Amino acid sequence: MKLARFGARGQEVPVVITEDAVRDLRGLTPDLDPAFFAGDGLVRARQALADGSLPELGGAGGLRVGAPLARPGAVICIGMNYAAHAAESGAEPPAQPVVFFKSPSCVGGPDDAVAVPPGAAKVDWEVELGVVIGRQCSYLSAPEQSVDHVAGYLVADDLSERAYQLEVSGGQWSKGKCSPGFGPLGPWLVTADEVDPGGLRLRSWVNGEPRQDSRTSDMVFGVEYLVWHLSQYMALEPGDVILTGTPEGVALSGRFPYLRPGDVVELEIEGLGRQRHEMVETLLPGAGG
Repeated sequence: MKLARFGARGQEVPVVITEDAVRDLRGLTPDLDPAFFAGDGLVRARQALADGSLPELGGAGGLRVGAPLARPGAVICIGMNYAAHAAESGAEPPAQPVVFFKSPSCVGGPDDAVAVPPGAAKVDWEVELGVVIGRQCSYLSAPEQSVDHVAGYLVADDLSERAYQLEVSGGQWSKGKCSPGFGPLGPWLVTADEVDPGGLRLRSWVNGEPRQDSRTSDMVFGVEYLVWHLSQYMALEPGDVILTGTPEGVALSGRFPYLRPGDVVELEIEGLGRQRHEMVETLLPGAGG
């Protein structure tokens, strides 16, 4: 299944996207939120779709596409998880997963404009495979158990301000990761039964020019290992999102300029859809009269 949320920010409608229609899920759940995943929402949605009880959402084609899940409890990120990206960052591939967090408040829709923070000069793009947790898990005994706890997969852009991340970080990366809009997700969530996360092609473009082109098979640590590993250090909850790292081809490499207002970033992961967001100036409170 493809799950999505259509509508204005804060008023999104949960839907299932089929080959011929967009089906309204509001008779089943008010939103695609942690409670939906914790309450066997995927099973109930699949059954409702099969028995034809989901009405079509009229005018869906003219609606904004929001993030495919409501505000997650946690956005957990993995750094330097592609060997070539580690090399372009001036580091060796890590022996253990590098973990940091993005604030859930930075999550946005796949086509929403993204504001460059005031004074920021090193805003970077990062196409990433996102993993959505479907069942609570902690202390898994083996990576093979991870598959039972994944609801699905989505496209993510782990937007970063590199000076905030690396130069004024105090040793932590999250300062450069959490600005408003720095976590576009979607356009949809594809359920785990329809995705092989180990061989997906990831690509990105800036102003139509190619930047990243790789496959998830190049990850240092695969999805099963990451879910298992994280479960040793925290309880993963339904609706949490894990961003699994980005391949080479970012501005941090020195090969490309950083993003500025007016630039357009596009991202795509095979089978999971495409994002397009324009970078804009931040409108400060009181600006413009």
